[in-house]
Amino acid sequence: MDASARRLGWYLTLGGLLAVIDTTVTVVALPRLVDDLDTDLPTIGWVTSGYALALVAVMPTAAWAIGRFGARRTYLTALLLFTAGSVLAGATWSVGSLIAFRVLQGLGGGLLNPVGMAVALAAVPPQRRGRMMSLLGLPVLVGPLIGPVLGGLLLDHASWRWIFWINLPVGLVALVLGRLVLPVADARRPPVRLDVVGLLLLCPGLALAVYGLSVSGERGGVVTASVLLPFTLGALLVVAFAVRAGRVRQPLLRLAVLRAPGMTPGAATVALFAAGYFGSFLIIPAYVQVVRGDSATLVGMIGIPQALTTGLTLQVATRLVDRVSARRVVGLGICTAVTGTVARLLVLDADTSYPLLAALGAVIGLGMGATLMPTMTAASRSLPADDVPSGSTLLTTVSHTSVAAGTALIAAVLSLLVDRVAPSLGGGGITAAGRLDPASRLGLAPELAQATRLTMAVSAVLLALAWLTSRGLPATVAAADEAVHPAGAAESVSSAGGADPRPRPPSR
Repeated sequence: MDASARRLGWYLTLGGLLAVIDTTVTVVALPRLVDDLDTDLPTIGWVTSGYALALVAVMPTAAWAIGRFGARRTYLTALLLFTAGSVLAGATWSVGSLIAFRVLQGLGGGLLNPVGMAVALAAVPPQRRGRMMSLLGLPVLVGPLIGPVLGGLLLDHASWRWIFWINLPVGLVALVLGRLVLPVADARRPPVRLDVVGLLLLCPGLALAVYGLSVSGERGGVVTASVLLPFTLGALLVVAFAVRAGRVRQPLLRLAVLRAPGMTPGAATVALFAAGYFGSFLIIPAYVQVVRGDSATLVGMIGIPQALTTGLTLQVATRLVDRVSARRVVGLGICTAVTGTVARLLVLDADTSYPLLAALGAVIGLGMGATLMPTMTAASRSLPADDVPSGSTLLTTVSHTSVAAGTALIAAVLSLLVDRVAPSLGGGGITAAGRLDPASRLGLAPELAQATRLTMAVSAVLLALAWLTSRGLPATVAAADEAVHPAGAAESVSSAGGADPRPRPPSR
């Protein structure tokens, strides 16, 4: 790459890092937010779920925004929205306002990666795009290392508000640099019609379905009107979206790509694994801060080995699936993640060694690095060049939706189990447990540890189901290529230009 392309790559990496750190830094703050904002865990889970759903809502509009406004203007506007949302989230006065401002952040953050990738790949020739993608992938490696530790330090030594305000100086610098680095005369793509009706069906449908999951823990279970009504209505809206998507010329998401070999099992694997893996991110912070009464900084330190092994394995596994059966790589990755998760729940009690939890987290990270991105790569490999953007958008949408659903499900299960195993809390769930004095917390620690252990079992089941769906991935690299690109068509796909066929996994 020449110097200008390298500068552009590093600049776009800064934007990606902002979004990744912001999602990971909030994980350790959730138990503290429950107490400070006087709410419960399922409700505060919407700080994460609302952000993820906002990403889902805005990502499919990236192509339309670039065609309508240009990539440079779209990127800077997204960065401004993200920074403004960060400032407002830090100044929030209630849990409702915090969720609303996190949605605003998500509307900006959801455009940073797809628009940034379009700008980056247009700036280099096809033979140099691998190097550019290696730069754009750095936030996935660095963000999960920095975010939880930074969040813990800010929580313990400043205020939870600073986990959002820390974005302000970085965002302002990025806005100024963007006006200097981003290409002024960026070539706009041909205008694309925005499927407004599809957007109005999909986004409320997903939000209602996730809301139904989130309130199940506080409303006494799944079979209640307050749970079934929003969940059913949301499911009907999503079904209506899917039916309509097959009948219009330019749907918000082209579901027809699911007919390609490997796409349907790939999407199912992404959905189940993302829900189980990212949903479980609530469990260890709740265990350390509520069950054990220890610091948020410690939560971040425990998570470092898991983030490190995830990033390192990701670099190897994404290259390995170009030469080895994706079914084998992903299957091994899921088995490793399940093994680490089951081992964690078996050893989890009121005084489990933190180094042991960190070591088992590293095992789970090995599995994650060999699963999510390789699954997306294998699933999209069989797509013709013209369908790659649609396939990538669909897989990314599925993954972010699953993050929201998994977070809501795990929060609801944990809240419900705490009520069941510790009736002395009077139905206050994890919220009441977090407000116990040290002596009372110590007395209830075995029961609270049991609740977190059983909740972790839900995560393990979702991961195990992902192994079953991964059996539908192509058995060999040659089989995936030959299924859709016979007679040398595979070469035309790799040289057709456009976005890299490997979408990014979601970051927390």
